[in-house]
Amino acid sequence: MPILELQHLTRRFASLTAVNGLSLSIVRGEMFGLLGPNGAGKSTTIKMLTTLLPPSAGTALVDGLDICGQAAMVRRIIGYVPQMLSADGMLSGMENLLVFARLYDLPRRERRTRVQEALDFMGLSEGARRLVREYSGGMIRRLEIAQSMLHRPRVLFLDEPTVGLDPAARRTVWDHIEELRAHTGTTVILTTHQMEEADTLCDRIAIMHRGDLVALGTPRELKAGIGRRGASLDDVFIHYTGSNLESGGTYRETRRTRRRVRRLG
Repeated sequence: MPILELQHLTRRFASLTAVNGLSLSIVRGEMFGLLGPNGAGKSTTIKMLTTLLPPSAGTALVDGLDICGQAAMVRRIIGYVPQMLSADGMLSGMENLLVFARLYDLPRRERRTRVQEALDFMGLSEGARRLVREYSGGMIRRLEIAQSMLHRPRVLFLDEPTVGLDPAARRTVWDHIEELRAHTGTTVILTTHQMEEADTLCDRIAIMHRGDLVALGTPRELKAGIGRRGASLDDVFIHYTGSNLESGGTYRETRRTRRRVRRLG
């Protein structure tokens, strides 16, 4: 049984159809990439699957739970790292994690153990007592992933996990995402504007364009499928959408970059 199953999932905003009858299945333990230009419907799809936005039509099941009829139960088994900052810069890394431990209603006796495990796993133990506003962009992102994993979700949604990060910070975050999946078996749904990121991390990729699913397959299948020798994932993206994609720094720079991305859709 797939851990995620979408059937004709649709979201309309007045006369605009942001997601148009999306149907696909995602296998348990898979790293699944959702790609597309701005306005393609990626973030809208993630918001529906995380119960933040109701669909206009269609259905989706997360580990057998309906995103509409069983939304509260769905939220207990998923983790979500949005584009916008979810860490509080006025708190330390440890304090942020303790807040999330309470929000996830973790048993009191387990909270500090889970927090310390998360800090150790994401390589943040040395900076645990520093204010997050002093963190680099890469450290902030690792903290946000740690926050989302405290309750050990079955599915983790990462919406642009490396937006605004420099190449070295991106690579560190990639390494931790890969290690996390290997260690926990968590299914990861990833949206990204980085073709190298998708090619490196994802088992399969779906490409969306103007609300429609236009391509689906492994990176190798997609590259072979466009009939161009030595094709890259950038070539695949351009083939199906006619578009190029481009996507760190300090806390302020990370916040500014993500606000800009959010504004662009």
